[in-house]
Amino acid sequence: MNMIEAVKSVFSKYATFGGRASRSEYWWWTLFYYLFLIVVVLLPMGDVRLFIIAIFLIGTIIPNIAVTVRRLHDSEKSGWLFLVNFIPYVGPIVLIVLCVLPSTDGTNRYGEHPLNPEAAQAAVFD
Repeated sequence: MNMIEAVKSVFSKYATFGGRASRSEYWWWTLFYYLFLIVVVLLPMGDVRLFIIAIFLIGTIIPNIAVTVRRLHDSEKSGWLFLVNFIPYVGPIVLIVLCVLPSTDGTNRYGEHPLNPEAAQAAVFD
């Protein structure tokens, strides 16, 4: 999965908290998210820049949370672990570590493997 596919996937699953998100989908989305913010911050547009940032942040808060929850599901973790992010200092680091964990092979309780559902299905029946 490349960045364009990941961004399309995240926006097409705008508020889908169920299922799984692969590491590539999550990290490509995260890279897009921060690159967009950096580029807009560096543009010399004055008040328009602040408006663009505000609209972007408001428009992406739900998909950002949703893709993080799906990423946690991919490594067989509860989506409620997203709330660890609100623990000062340590929380975001713990969340990053949880999002780096490898995917579980095959199908888990949150659904099929996001990148190769056919192989995951075959692994379940073998």
